[in-house]
Amino acid sequence: MGKTEKRPEWAPEEGGKGFACRVMDGVAAGHDGISSYAGTSSNKPVSQYRRTKLTAQGYAEGVLKGDRGILGRTITMVESNLPAHMDQAQEILKILLPHTGNSLRLGITGVPGVGKSTFIEALGCYLLEQGHKVAVLAVDPSSSISGGSILGDKTRMEKLGRDARCFIRPSPSGGTLGGVARKTRETILVCEAAGFDVLLIETVGVGQSEITVRSMVDFFLLLMLAGAGDELQGIKKGIMELADALLINKADGDNKLYAETARNEYERAMHYLQPSTEGWVSHAFTCSAVTNDGIDNIWKVISRFKEITSKSGIFEQHRKEQNIRWVHEMVDEHLRSLFAQHPEVTKILGTIEEQVAEGTLPAVAAVQLLLAVFGGKQASEMEPLRT
Repeated sequence: MGKTEKRPEWAPEEGGKGFACRVMDGVAAGHDGISSYAGTSSNKPVSQYRRTKLTAQGYAEGVLKGDRGILGRTITMVESNLPAHMDQAQEILKILLPHTGNSLRLGITGVPGVGKSTFIEALGCYLLEQGHKVAVLAVDPSSSISGGSILGDKTRMEKLGRDARCFIRPSPSGGTLGGVARKTRETILVCEAAGFDVLLIETVGVGQSEITVRSMVDFFLLLMLAGAGDELQGIKKGIMELADALLINKADGDNKLYAETARNEYERAMHYLQPSTEGWVSHAFTCSAVTNDGIDNIWKVISRFKEITSKSGIFEQHRKEQNIRWVHEMVDEHLRSLFAQHPEVTKILGTIEEQVAEGTLPAVAAVQLLLAVFGGKQASEMEPLRT
């Protein structure tokens, strides 16, 4: 490594040699890299523009004040997998927790190409005009090969993204099943503490398996297309029975008649499905995110849902049940992490995988063996492994 190369100041202290990023000293200039601009010179040292390290209290205070910069940094902290960041994120959340829970959480899902981003922009702009503060959590699918994500949802929501009253946060799914990012629940709490009263969670959009978002939102909206061969799904007990409303998007132009026909088909099919929320009957509607037709109507439906479920106590009951489920899911996740890091498990895992791949060890027997080792038994106490 050259003399001018060094670790960046923002590199985690616990990153060790595994943190490969290095920086080089640049030219002496201002914050924008130019020593003079528009006839004025910048004599401030670059260090004055560097981010200051914040304590958990500092992060929390910034979020509560609505500082968008600190809000973004806090969400980054929450999404981080570094142990130090995870510990500080929990400290921040403990401070913010009393200021959360005062929003309407709306989950929006549908097959790719149904127009989720366009619909969210239309709905978000409408809500801003109604005086609401809107936060959009857009989850993009992560590549199973590279692990990367495009994170292009904010680009699609150009008009909404320019409005200072709205906060849009794209996040990678990280390979998490269910169409939402692993830390989405904690991000929801941070946005609520920042004062946003309507949260729009746009999921990846993977079809029938996209159900995890149901366990973290108050109202679950399923977007569908007309004439795309999806009418058969109306009689399947999959994601549709979890939806509080079904919305046929792109009901404009020549497609308007097809959309209304599809709505009637879905409406009849939904009679055979058990309601997702007690005391609420799900219905099918149409809208056009391009012309804004039906946007105000679907918001009236959502508002009526909140009014009815709040009076019956179902709204608060669902929130409590979701928190309990969250605990169990985090326990499962923590146990998986402990299992993967167990020294005795990692010692024999390669041999077991090889035997399973060759067909000399049944998969169930392999699982039993690994769990036995994880539970404290020594591999030598059991049937010896072939090496």
